[in-house]
Amino acid sequence: MKEAELTAELISSSSASDDRKQRAECIAASIRRFGGYRWVGVYDVSDDEIEVVGWDGPAAPTYPRFPRGHGLCGAAVAAGEPVVVGDVAADPRYLTTHTTTRSEIVVPVFQDGVVVGLIDVESERGNAFDEGDKQLLERCAAVILPLWKEPDPGGRRFESG
Repeated sequence: MKEAELTAELISSSSASDDRKQRAECIAASIRRFGGYRWVGVYDVSDDEIEVVGWDGPAAPTYPRFPRGHGLCGAAVAAGEPVVVGDVAADPRYLTTHTTTRSEIVVPVFQDGVVVGLIDVESERGNAFDEGDKQLLERCAAVILPLWKEPDPGGRRFESG
């Protein structure tokens, strides 16, 4: 698959009229397949917490919801930039999601300068992510923004603030 095909899949999935969870799962599956990644999650970021919307990989995350300041996801939100960790065992911020994870990259999704979501990718290999992965995932984050541009059935918008 070429990146243009990935982009087309992400645009379609993020703006489709299907169930939001299903769309997020399709996004995670597309990114996982394209990058050859072991696990990919798409998360919402609110004022108080981070919550998985959809994921693709061998198992559900151990922490589907956690306080906004926790873990590598919380570090990416706080910094407002990607967090890349080559050895999660050596990073005290890491929340053990899968016992076989050795490295992780978390990329924020921005709306009007505010982090509203995250793409979280994990690998069973140490130092699995490089600048190319970071740039690819940043492009993916920009493309999937429509996933956060609509109200949920309860009327809350999927954005921080």
